[in-house]
Amino acid sequence: MTPADLSRTVLHAVRRAVDEDALRAPVPARVRVERTRPGGSGDYACAVALQLAGPAALPALEVARILRERVAAEPGVGRVEITGPGFLSFTLDAPAESDRAVLAAVREQGLAYGHGDALRDGIHQFHHAREVRAAVTAQAVRRLLVAQGARVRVSCAEPSDPDWARLGVTVDAHGTPPTLLTEIRPVPAGATAGELLERLGPDAARWGLLRAAGHDRAALGPELLVQGEANPLFRVRYAHARARALTRGAAALGFTAEAAPYGESPAANAATAAYGPAARPLLDLIADHPGVLLAGARHRAPDRVARQLEAVAHAFFDFHDSCPPLPAGDEKPSAAHRARLAIAEAAGTVLAGGLSLLGIRAPEHL
Repeated sequence: MTPADLSRTVLHAVRRAVDEDALRAPVPARVRVERTRPGGSGDYACAVALQLAGPAALPALEVARILRERVAAEPGVGRVEITGPGFLSFTLDAPAESDRAVLAAVREQGLAYGHGDALRDGIHQFHHAREVRAAVTAQAVRRLLVAQGARVRVSCAEPSDPDWARLGVTVDAHGTPPTLLTEIRPVPAGATAGELLERLGPDAARWGLLRAAGHDRAALGPELLVQGEANPLFRVRYAHARARALTRGAAALGFTAEAAPYGESPAANAATAAYGPAARPLLDLIADHPGVLLAGARHRAPDRVARQLEAVAHAFFDFHDSCPPLPAGDEKPSAAHRARLAIAEAAGTVLAGGLSLLGIRAPEHL
């Protein structure tokens, strides 16, 4: 069960409770589940009972009890606990099966993994000054919202800078808007698009403009061009290139990726062991990716996506070094290698998809 599946399961439980008249409250449009924080209980947590307590005129703990009995019976949910003032904490059943579902979703959806229609009813109009960071941020926000099904229109206070096109920026209209629009107003970059393109090129310039939160000053120095681990952009793109190289290497050795089976057989258990401690952080980040994209769209925060990609790249290298996806020396390709390769390929897909939403290329070779 993926986080999105769990969110739908909880929402279904709310609808059932309302339909059965056990709960008298409006059904929310969506239910948010989050990975449990350190020291917490279970795999995921949800505050929907606290959200519904007021409209239902019931204590949050009572709402949580009503929902717990309905969620606990769903396939894939191992245990549901009530913690604190009314949080629901979920422990998922069969983690290997959940991992397989996540990897299968990445393989099936490709670069669109994490895209959805959660914001399909949204129509957004953004307006920004004739300033390069505002323009690039507005374009990235547009991409994130469109990926979640929304419709977006962007206008600029004055005619666009001709150099913006080289940064992938398009503007639908310019001039003072007839109605008040949502403004995109990050801290200005302090340089023009032409200056940034000359010093950094389009990819590094976009990363530098988007990586910092809008209220922080963007770091736009020569460190963005360093070809080393100290440069987060290089690390993200190198992790993607390395994942693609693993696929090519596996093909040369005559095998392809396959998510680890699960079951009672020794072969299944041996393959599932490939998802050891080093794989867990990477698998969790891949599973959380759709939620990060949705949050980035909702909060107009492409910096959240950039930080997610950095975390995926870091976890990828930890996994790669601890659980090599390719056999070494006289070692023969095994089920474990195929399972590890599936994880590595999924990480590469997540990195490429996230960079694409930021308007940054993901080279196959570095």
